[in-house]
Amino acid sequence: MKIAFAAVPTERALNALTHFTHKYGNVGLDQAEVLVCLGGDGFLLETLLAILGRNIPVFGMNYGTVGFLMNPAREEGLIERLQLAERTIISPLHMIAKTVDGVVHEGRSFNDVYLYRQTRQTARITVEVDGKERIDTLCCDGIILSTAAGSTAYNLSARGPIIPLGSDLLSLTPVSPFHPRHWRGALLPASSIVRFKLAQVEKRPVSAVAGPQEIRNVEEVVIREELEKKATLLFDPGHSLSDRIIAEQFTG
Repeated sequence: MKIAFAAVPTERALNALTHFTHKYGNVGLDQAEVLVCLGGDGFLLETLLAILGRNIPVFGMNYGTVGFLMNPAREEGLIERLQLAERTIISPLHMIAKTVDGVVHEGRSFNDVYLYRQTRQTARITVEVDGKERIDTLCCDGIILSTAAGSTAYNLSARGPIIPLGSDLLSLTPVSPFHPRHWRGALLPASSIVRFKLAQVEKRPVSAVAGPQEIRNVEEVVIREELEKKATLLFDPGHSLSDRIIAEQFTG
């Protein structure tokens, strides 16, 4: 099996990289049948974006902190684990953000895209879904659009719902909503196109974040899930991402 390795630059991960490279080799991405990612969730998500379109499955091993998207870090039996691994297919969100000076930026994220206020002033956001205005003025600290794969991350911390994989849904979750005070978000079809328009942008500046990219002083943000783009994650049998998402609903 032709394996490529990528590691976060920490002592523990780099030591593991040396061990795996000595034992299995380390081919380039153009030759790799699988990429083994040594790090944490953030490093894995950045790696997925970096190789998007290469059709290389990724097996993550937890040399980070939380490791929700990772497999346990073990240095033995790697080939057997890769051969038995279960596959999970996920797609990224695509963000187009226009700033107050008219510059248009793009970004992608497999977890979520979110907006948040830059100052003490609350954000004022008009929410449109598929061209239809759903909320004229949402006053809040921010708002999150999350995939099922990302629903247990920032979305869950903001009291958004956990979404099972394969449900073809996105979660739209406000952060500290002031008006409408009792609005707690919505579940949307994965095919939805969501548009956020910002009001009073000079007084109430807002940033938009997609993965590692933050765009400041936005006035309009459009987001959709790029269902035509796919990434493949590999998990040890019995510990798939779908299993973990379901289990997360029963934790305290």
